[in-house]
Amino acid sequence: MERRFEPKVAGRGAQSAAVPTRFGLATREIDGDWRDWVEHLDGTPPPLRTHVTEEKPKTILSFNGSPDIFFDRSVNAYRGCEHGCVYCFARPTHAFHDLSPGLDFETRLFAKPNAAELLRKTLAKPGYKPKPIAMGTNTDPYQPIEGRYRITRELLEVCLEARHPVTITTKSDRVCADIDLLRAMADRRLVAVAISVTSLDPKLSGKLEPRASSPAKRLAALGKLAEAGIPTHCSIAPVIPAITDEFMEEIVARASALGVDSAGWIPLRLPHEVAPLFREWLSVHFPERGDKVMSIVRSIRNGKDNDPSFFSRLRPTGVWADLFRARFNLACRRAGFGAAKFELDCTRFRKPEVGGQMRLL
Repeated sequence: MERRFEPKVAGRGAQSAAVPTRFGLATREIDGDWRDWVEHLDGTPPPLRTHVTEEKPKTILSFNGSPDIFFDRSVNAYRGCEHGCVYCFARPTHAFHDLSPGLDFETRLFAKPNAAELLRKTLAKPGYKPKPIAMGTNTDPYQPIEGRYRITRELLEVCLEARHPVTITTKSDRVCADIDLLRAMADRRLVAVAISVTSLDPKLSGKLEPRASSPAKRLAALGKLAEAGIPTHCSIAPVIPAITDEFMEEIVARASALGVDSAGWIPLRLPHEVAPLFREWLSVHFPERGDKVMSIVRSIRNGKDNDPSFFSRLRPTGVWADLFRARFNLACRRAGFGAAKFELDCTRFRKPEVGGQMRLL
């Protein structure tokens, strides 16, 4: 009989704190007998709540010199992400703040209410030269708390005023709340939006990415954006061997039918603490399949859980990788998809007003 385990933490992606040992952070373990005794007296612990801390950073744009990604600058309105995607490659960034890449990453969040003000000042600097700003590269700009803070919308307003190009990556249909701004930016070739669709099974999605929009809502959002004339991209990311790869062809077909401009796929990445968190997730939800999944992952990552090297980190190798690549290419040919070519316009840039009245659009 197939053996299954109940999730330790309901409604969350990570099942533990996963405190990193590479920084020597202190860890605490609760003895099993003591845990049983506490639960006997007090009952099951209450669900974890999301806590948001407001912070005021001094800078908002992050620059990188990576040779294998398409952007050289990004902005993140938030740190941590309530979507709780267990596979999120950004989880280890929480360790830099002495927080767990596990449950802390999705329950202890940070918002930057002054982000738009900082961006305005940055774009107004005399020596600033525009290139597309990437949103959603570390944490999702449209995670649930965006509904309350609206920081992403404020950032887009600054970019529209300054005629500054932006790319957006999200797993939320909340992006459609800003369709008025996105349409105005698209008219000026200033924006492209990618929505990540991991599977087409809502139950699986609820385990992998418990607080992200359902697959159906993400596809519907792609359709709304495409209909509004906004350049759209369907990102099948990540492709998890023996878990989500079965949906690849149908996601491509559905995205094409919705009028989406292009599609792409990104293989699973498991840097630092993400690997043990993902293994733990497999042991809870797919114990009978865990060894197979990790065997395929290692086969496309040169025998390791993760390959952090430039270029190869985003381009897996081996028989399984070749198979996924061939399947995706065939699906795109059948759907009539070509490579994504979103040529955003940097020539319209004008420095925004600082400390005075905003320009009229």
